[in-house]
Amino acid sequence: MPERTGENIMGVQPIPKLILGTGMPLMVSLLINSLYNFVDSVFVSRVSEAALTAVSLSSPMQILMSALGGGIAVGLNAVISKALGRRDGEGVKKAASAALFLALCAGLLLAVCGLLLVRPYFVWQSAGDAIITDYGTSYLQICMLFSLGQMGQWVFDRFTIASGKSGLFLYTLSAASVTNLILDPVLIFGWFGLPAMGVTGAAAATVIGQWVGCLAGFLINRRWNQEIPIHFTLRPDGRSIVNILRVGLPTSLVQGIVSLLAIVVNSILIGFSTTAVAVYGACTKVLNLTTVGAHGINLGVIPIVAYNYGAEKPARISGTIRWAMIYGWLLYVPFLLVMELFPGTVLLLFDASPDMLAIGIPALRILALGQLIAVPCLVLAAGFQGLSRAVFSTVLTTLRQAVLPLVLMLAALAFQSLTLIWSAFLAAELLTLPLGIVMWKRVSGRTLDDFPEEL
Repeated sequence: MPERTGENIMGVQPIPKLILGTGMPLMVSLLINSLYNFVDSVFVSRVSEAALTAVSLSSPMQILMSALGGGIAVGLNAVISKALGRRDGEGVKKAASAALFLALCAGLLLAVCGLLLVRPYFVWQSAGDAIITDYGTSYLQICMLFSLGQMGQWVFDRFTIASGKSGLFLYTLSAASVTNLILDPVLIFGWFGLPAMGVTGAAAATVIGQWVGCLAGFLINRRWNQEIPIHFTLRPDGRSIVNILRVGLPTSLVQGIVSLLAIVVNSILIGFSTTAVAVYGACTKVLNLTTVGAHGINLGVIPIVAYNYGAEKPARISGTIRWAMIYGWLLYVPFLLVMELFPGTVLLLFDASPDMLAIGIPALRILALGQLIAVPCLVLAAGFQGLSRAVFSTVLTTLRQAVLPLVLMLAALAFQSLTLIWSAFLAAELLTLPLGIVMWKRVSGRTLDDFPEEL
């Protein structure tokens, strides 16, 4: 297909350079985001192990929060990128307005759930431990009541990513992250004459940062990303909402399933000890931080694939998938080596006790290896989303992150071995990888074979 004059860089720039140009800002921003979640847990661990356990038990509910915002963002990303590839300005405007409306609905829903469900959830998950319940309730209720800032930030971030201006995303998330990093120790430990708020202070720092990021995203898009107009309405375009949800809802459902899995995992681990729950939370934070490279690449894959799908350029889609896998592995391996060789040093960042080290060292090594095997499936799932084949992304991700780990963990539970519990995650990745490769070959072949030859 001949190049069109003035075409977006998504359709013309060399793939290796485009992936790095799109993915690097996302990596840095995800690094900042993961870093402040990581530091959050490090600071909270200095309050007590019970406080760290409470924050760990909050993670499944926070995954549900991210599922709502992330689903809207993924759907918006694909729909707007495809409209940009077709140069459909009216479609871009309608999709943007629909996404803002959905973000408002998600924020209101989370606030209601925060008021009604949080305390019963912690009473159940903590096995009636009053201290963990109090810590967790105060932390999670604040995060959910004021979650509209996070929902808005997700949407404004994706405006910049979808238009190929992902470098602007860095400024948006940096505003949120830097605010949180500054406020965390101030509010948790009571610096500068303020009262020490403990885990409540950690939650307050988080939501203040999210609202700062939301405001920054709004201002940055208004000034530097005029390809996507910001227009809020209570009567959004129905077709745009359907298109966003058709792509994004499967992602939300997958994350919701992952959240349920995390709840089950915590329920299993609490049967061993509260320390096992704290270890799982700490390992999750470490892995989230060390896999930002692979995840940043994947976020960049979705709009690149979507744009070139709309522009009918199959060779660029195949090249994107191949290079994304290469970059994902290269960016993760150095961190893998650190976790395999020095797991105890990593866990001491969380003020780990001897019991926590005994449980955590094998856990971190096993879980870290699983993330290496997960890289191809992460890329393929992003590719499915870019092709608007979200159902296949849902199936692949659900198998590797929920169904197979749950089945294998329940089987391992009969042996009462924590090592086998951790190994269930590794085995799930190994079993899913060949299936993902077969699915991609079949789906991409059927989707792209009818495109004309590129000149």
